[in-house]
Amino acid sequence: MSRLPQDRGVKVPQQLGKGPSAFIPLGEILQEGAESSRRQLLIEAFVSAGRVDNITMVMGLHPQYLSSFWKTQYLLLRMDGPLPYHKRHYIAIMAAARHQCSYLVGLHMGEFLQVGGNPAWLQGLHCAPQKLRNLNEINKLLAHRPWLITKEHIEGKDAMQEVEVLMERMKLLQESQLEEEGVTQEEMATRFELEKTESLLVAPSDIADHSLQSNVLCFVEDPEFGYKDFTRRGEQAPPTFRAQDYTWEDHGYSLINRLYPDVGQLLDEKFQVVYNLTYNTIAMHCGVDTSMLRRAIWNYVHCVFGIRYDDYDYGEVNQLLERSLKIYIKTVACYPEKTTKRMYTQFWRHFKHSEKVHINLLLLEARMQAALLYALRAVTRYMT
Repeated sequence: MSRLPQDRGVKVPQQLGKGPSAFIPLGEILQEGAESSRRQLLIEAFVSAGRVDNITMVMGLHPQYLSSFWKTQYLLLRMDGPLPYHKRHYIAIMAAARHQCSYLVGLHMGEFLQVGGNPAWLQGLHCAPQKLRNLNEINKLLAHRPWLITKEHIEGKDAMQEVEVLMERMKLLQESQLEEEGVTQEEMATRFELEKTESLLVAPSDIADHSLQSNVLCFVEDPEFGYKDFTRRGEQAPPTFRAQDYTWEDHGYSLINRLYPDVGQLLDEKFQVVYNLTYNTIAMHCGVDTSMLRRAIWNYVHCVFGIRYDDYDYGEVNQLLERSLKIYIKTVACYPEKTTKRMYTQFWRHFKHSEKVHINLLLLEARMQAALLYALRAVTRYMT
């Protein structure tokens, strides 16, 4: 008997566009990723799964990261664990549906049936068991406003002028760091608050895709719930999450390893790989130290989720991330369903697609770590 969702009377969300990415031409993905290490990974993917999905094709532009990503995905979705396989894929459907990602919803619907899931559940969240429906609230918060998660939620139940300008700014910042005697903690805090407030001005169009297929919406309750700026005019903001009070390295990593052995190590490896990933190039320039730029992108994502690092000068964010890049970063991190090809095209117009994919991988992992920090802190408070 066929295990394809459409052959079981289930409406499958249709993929938008052709090829692995709606933003990157297929020929350019193949051309940029032609090295042998990438080919080997794609061959392994085909042998193990019988196909190479779109995510693998795009992430394959960075084989080192893809290898780490795979190990985590394999453990979470395919190895023995506390949840049956079909429930894992159903949770993935719920997570993807929150951001209206029809491709991932369809992918996991197929996997759900392949491992013996009940087709009736795919009619909508209302048809799933109550235990899965109970995850809706925390799924909603993790997707949009992780700072609202409390211990009670746990208790109750992620043109060449452009290139040269960026290079020059990085050089000036590096030189000023050597010359600067040190910025006071008060000034550092002020710069964070300024960047957090300015992020209010960085937002995509409010035009939402109301043509969303009903077979995606059926897995979503309270579809109007979404990200709201951490700092909002005329409202009292939630308290800033001071990163040194609850860090991934000192707190989150060990807790998650206690709750789910080996996952902490794999997540940490994934964070480290993408954060440190570099080919020491920027567009046509070689031998470039990009660590300052990667740190600015990572910390900006955490900033829009209300997380502050006391030892980081947020003035660097304004120097290195121009407005179109900030718009793209905030859109992908906070409401990816509103991402458009125009946004993708507008930032770093003279950079390679693989460099833009690297940005997306940084955003993916920075956002996941931000959500995990809020969730694991709530778990810690519940346990103590």
